[in-house]
Amino acid sequence: MTTATVNGITIGYDDEGSGDDVLVLVHGHPFDRTMWHPQVEHFSDLGWRVIAADLRGYGETTVVPGITPLATFASDIEALLDHLGVGRFVLGGLSMGGQIVLECARTFPGRLRGLVLADTFAQPETEEGRRTRNDMADRLLREGMSGYATEVQWKMVAPQNPAAGEFVAELMHAAPPEGAAAALRGRAERPDYTATLSTITVPTLVIVGSDDEFTPVGDAEYMSSRVPGSTLVVVDGAAHMPNLERPEVFNKAVEELLAKA
Repeated sequence: MTTATVNGITIGYDDEGSGDDVLVLVHGHPFDRTMWHPQVEHFSDLGWRVIAADLRGYGETTVVPGITPLATFASDIEALLDHLGVGRFVLGGLSMGGQIVLECARTFPGRLRGLVLADTFAQPETEEGRRTRNDMADRLLREGMSGYATEVQWKMVAPQNPAAGEFVAELMHAAPPEGAAAALRGRAERPDYTATLSTITVPTLVIVGSDDEFTPVGDAEYMSSRVPGSTLVVVDGAAHMPNLERPEVFNKAVEELLAKA
């Protein structure tokens, strides 16, 4: 296990490949960095240095109970990259990870060479959504992850992708409830990133599964229409995890983005 101590926590991470071209990948909720294994392997083989870390509260990174705002996740990423001596990089994230990417684009845009916004959305939380996230946080602390993981498995992954579905279920069952709950409470208070979209000046890929119920294609279209010059890719036959369900399609779209960054 490779770790670094930054911002008062220990972060577990993968750092594969070498060179000045760096791709950083941010996982979603309630997963860990291993959701990016197909991309870490593929893009490091193509000559990129690929960094994927476990977010605060997930995987092998320190669990901090309470509330974890998106700004805290972004600060942890920046601190880790400072520790690793990384200057500018391409940054990609899926779902909650995509919202963390937008927070990074808001707070340190000068370090970014390109963005991948996968199965995510920019709008602020609604009052109903805020209640739902906080109620779910309470439930995870009370019951653990298993009930939630079983309920959403085949929404995270389309049923025609059974191997990916089993892997995603394993990740969800293994997630620390305290870390997942803290992230949910932080997302309930997230800002509106709509204004940030128009300020993005680097090459940007917006990518989404055609069958995603959590962040439908309309959310991706909304973002892409507001990011100047962005590319929109809809992955047929995938739900919320196209990087695992259709990795060959996902990777090809990211390759085209990296060629511009």
